[in-house]
Amino acid sequence: MENNIELTISEKSLNNRNKRKIIIDKILHLLLFFLILICSSIIIVSVIFILIKGIQPFLTNYGSEGEYIHQSIVSFFTNSRWTYDGNGGVIFLILTTLYVVLLSLIVSIPTSIFTALFIAKIAPKPLKLIIRSAVDLLSSIPSVIYGLFGMGIICPMVNNIAMAMGMQTFGGKSILSAALVIAIMSIPTITTLSVSAIGAVQQDLINGSLALGASKTQTNMKIVLKDAKSGIVAGIILGVGRSLGEATAVQMVIGNNSNGLEFYNLFNAGSTIASSMLTGIGEASGIGYDVRFSLGIVLMFIIIITNVVLTSIKNYNKDKTKNGLVKRILSLFKKKEVKAYEDK
Repeated sequence: MENNIELTISEKSLNNRNKRKIIIDKILHLLLFFLILICSSIIIVSVIFILIKGIQPFLTNYGSEGEYIHQSIVSFFTNSRWTYDGNGGVIFLILTTLYVVLLSLIVSIPTSIFTALFIAKIAPKPLKLIIRSAVDLLSSIPSVIYGLFGMGIICPMVNNIAMAMGMQTFGGKSILSAALVIAIMSIPTITTLSVSAIGAVQQDLINGSLALGASKTQTNMKIVLKDAKSGIVAGIILGVGRSLGEATAVQMVIGNNSNGLEFYNLFNAGSTIASSMLTGIGEASGIGYDVRFSLGIVLMFIIIITNVVLTSIKNYNKDKTKNGLVKRILSLFKKKEVKAYEDK
């Protein structure tokens, strides 16, 4: 009888705990849904606002007393110089933006990948903690600090390089300076995600490669990085997103030259889409203010297209890596056998 009573009490307490868990789960689900709804609403409202403001320069008359002033669609896509009076062209801003980001990736991608590999697989634990903390600290530094660093260190360095090559530069403010600043800014983001991706590589793959005779360097370069490629590309996507949208630091070091005919010259001053949006915005009014939102529309499309392309590459490499990783391990073993046979 007592056992039955105790069993009944335990069943009731278990049911009560299950009910509390169900209630807590429902509350958490509603809370998360509410937070997601807020974040989504902010994004949607921001996009709609930018679209509405960005279309107005093409449709609204900003003149007075019979004067017709608006942003010409033809000039917007064909003019080689950006202006805020309705005749500005965005084509060379697009080319300069992509060019600067590409130059920055040439520096930031190998630096970030090898730094992440050193942190995750090579460095001893005390040094690993120090470097990881330094990388996290770099990712939290405001953009204006990077801009000041670029003005004080990078611009004079670029100016000295240009003078040594017999070329002129606007005190070092140039496309090369902007690319180096963006590279430094994107390195912490790419490195952090790359460390996580490399750390998630299965230890069985590493042990299998070492057991088949591959060295640690071969394993790290051809097995670990190969398997972590998807996560590394995800870090590159975030780095590219930050590079495309960076305005403050770039505006401080690029020189803000709105004539894009010689955007390919590393030592020329230039302008990106984001820096053009920021330049003189405090004094802007009328069409000069609204047309900056037109630039925002173009920048959003560039970021979306870039993310879609890089995500497609990431997914393709992910599927390809799953099928080819075992073959790569076996190929390392075969190379080791051939070398041993040649040594004999």
